[in-house]
Amino acid sequence: MVFRLSEELRRRGHTVVPVLPRDGTGWLGKLFRNVGFSTETFWLKRPIDPTAVGRLMRLFRRHKIDVVHSHEFTMAVYGAAAARFLAIPHVLTMHGSSTITKALRRRIALRWAMRRSAHTVAVSNTTRLQFAKDLGVSTSAFTVIPNGVPLTVGNAEKVRKEFGCAEGDIVILAVGNVDVRKNHRMLLEALVRLQHDGLSVPWRVIIAGGRGGDQHAYLLEYARLQGLTDRVHIVTERNDIPDLQALSDIFVMPSLWEGLPLAMLEAMVAGKAIVASATGGIPEAVVDGREGILFPSGDLDAFARGLRSLMTDPVRRRTLGAAALERARREFTVQVMADRHLELYTRMFERRP
Repeated sequence: MVFRLSEELRRRGHTVVPVLPRDGTGWLGKLFRNVGFSTETFWLKRPIDPTAVGRLMRLFRRHKIDVVHSHEFTMAVYGAAAARFLAIPHVLTMHGSSTITKALRRRIALRWAMRRSAHTVAVSNTTRLQFAKDLGVSTSAFTVIPNGVPLTVGNAEKVRKEFGCAEGDIVILAVGNVDVRKNHRMLLEALVRLQHDGLSVPWRVIIAGGRGGDQHAYLLEYARLQGLTDRVHIVTERNDIPDLQALSDIFVMPSLWEGLPLAMLEAMVAGKAIVASATGGIPEAVVDGREGILFPSGDLDAFARGLRSLMTDPVRRRTLGAAALERARREFTVQVMADRHLELYTRMFERRP
């Protein structure tokens, strides 16, 4: 989201200076550098490091920064402090986490950062409600700006041969790190159940597993034990998600918890029928029965029913996919997201003393 917003702002003539953690986000830095951004780095010498504020202040002065936009907890706190000392407008975005506010010291620090920021953005209303409850603040302290994705058209033929997809195969795509939260295990369990119940539709599953995760080996072993090795593909580090979306017939997201997932918005932009758990911000983008099929998080029976209904009904797949694309164009593009952020930035800058 940060990368796409930065690209769109630069396209509109703004100068964007990405400041990335020195350790742990090499993939993000590579994305920025590959398209010509000059990145800066941020680091902590210890868990609580006041000297990091000074380093950020010097960086902001050197680049003559007008507005600082921090994302997630660590940068929210240090970015707010550095911007405050320099009287630079500051906005912070929380993307959602089930653990970030569990520690009292983090709740105190985040409330402090919010009070010293012109705006706190949540990527979904559910995320706003969660943080308001966890922090003990009013929901009015947050502005909701949904994530946005590019209107990109993929090419299915670039990847069809790689995954051995024959004419008539129903291709089911899941996107997300292969960890417990994404619950890819339940996808395979649902397909095994449908197969045992006599579903005769030919299918293949592609799990584009991001940077991998601790469930990778387990999922491969489960597929082997169920005799599905030739139909289940788990791949990581892909930069061709639009092509995989174009190849797919159904997009699934059986996550246990989500904010407003970019992968699902990409599926909407691709005009795909969606089966997803009704968790986090997902129901804010997909209305059950209108843009996709939603089921209670963790409900294997409901998930399997939703999958079966779309795997066996091409007309319904097309109808839901068309509705998803229409809504995505209206509400969840990078351009709409950038418009909303620029409105915030402009108001903050105009109020600057």
